[in-house]
Amino acid sequence: MAKKNGSIMYKCSSCGYSQPRWLGRCPECGEWNSLEEIIIDSNKISPAGRGSIQSEKVKPVSLSTVKAQKNVRLSTGIEEFDRVLGGGATKRSAILLGGEPGIGKSTLLIQTAAQTAKTINDKGKVLYVSGEESCEQIKERADRLNLNCNNISILCTSRLEDALDALDSLNPVLVIIDSIQTIYSAEAGMIPGTVNQLKYCANEFIGWVKERDSILIMTAHVTKEGTIAGPKSLEHMVDTVISFERNNDDIRFLHAQKNRFGSIDEIGIFSMTEEGLIPLDDPNSFFLTKRSENQPAGVICTPVFEGTRVFLVEIQALTVPSKASVSRIYSEKIDNGRVARIAAVIEKRCGLSFNDQDIYVNVAGGIKLSESSIDAAIAVALYSARTDLPVSSNTAAFGELSLAGEIRSVNKAKQRIKAGKNLGFTTIYCPEKEESSVKVENIKQLVKNVFSK
Repeated sequence: MAKKNGSIMYKCSSCGYSQPRWLGRCPECGEWNSLEEIIIDSNKISPAGRGSIQSEKVKPVSLSTVKAQKNVRLSTGIEEFDRVLGGGATKRSAILLGGEPGIGKSTLLIQTAAQTAKTINDKGKVLYVSGEESCEQIKERADRLNLNCNNISILCTSRLEDALDALDSLNPVLVIIDSIQTIYSAEAGMIPGTVNQLKYCANEFIGWVKERDSILIMTAHVTKEGTIAGPKSLEHMVDTVISFERNNDDIRFLHAQKNRFGSIDEIGIFSMTEEGLIPLDDPNSFFLTKRSENQPAGVICTPVFEGTRVFLVEIQALTVPSKASVSRIYSEKIDNGRVARIAAVIEKRCGLSFNDQDIYVNVAGGIKLSESSIDAAIAVALYSARTDLPVSSNTAAFGELSLAGEIRSVNKAKQRIKAGKNLGFTTIYCPEKEESSVKVENIKQLVKNVFSK
């Protein structure tokens, strides 16, 4: 049928099927009341050069008449990944996964593809588009991880048009692009990875999944500073931005920097093994150090919240005479400014000087901490390191430290105390009075109680 400029078509919001007249039920997918009115403009070409533009005929409606719909989520089959996403991947959403080379992005995605394909079974397909590896390399990885590749389609190309044609023909439930920096379109030039290419290609993929009940996951390269390479607008275009990090061992941390459909406080913890990325069953056993001898000076544990879970982590401090005229602070996992502020409070309120000392602060396990509840533990660790007085191994502390030296309350104190008690900490210093806890109101009282022996 010839399409006139400005003619009206009806397009199914579920499968994308279109026809010139309205029907109550879509002939393609069988959905009821899914055909929506769109306008065909044959004089304009879509960004990917794939024919005339189809645009929905938009009309204003009263906000009070709009019915809010709950987000439909699809489990990735990987519990820690689902946790970071907020309970699973939301349909019609775009996810951007960034991480340094060799960290395991492709491993996580092929595992996600296999688990999702198993979940949806015959209801849909998974399309894996790779611009970095060949089909044989991806198959070799899947075999090495003993993954079932049924219901997974693979496309190794860097051309945007080839990927969009495959999407139209397969109509997959899950689309994986590895990576977005390798995809290019001739309409935006022939060099992949440029600013125009990234915005151009990402917009085409995102526009495709927004019109269907599909999920898009794109991997992204990172700069040497650890940020996602390319324009910042790429992060604004997607619904979820996830960062993939690691410590010096085989532990991987997955956390969301942006999530329109869930919290950004959750963290996923994996161990990289020969069988792929395996979620840690007991993260606390990783963050706590098991010692056969007495605990050394400068070490104390503190309970921290990451999303809905409480972890007991070990904070370590070391002070040594400064080798230069100005003392310096070395801290990768905790902000240097926070360490300097706490050291200044100890010096002012307790009379313990750090002026001639270099300060080193670390967190066991390599996790980054930013919440204010760790202030009290940092203060105890610094005092212990400076005086060379060890803290009892069954002692923990938490609370926010003000500039006046007060130990202030933090949220979810009862859960923190309970978690510490379950892991064998008999004495917990905090601003709340509960069973197994000792209430402290200021830094002087905290130091006096911890080091009274």
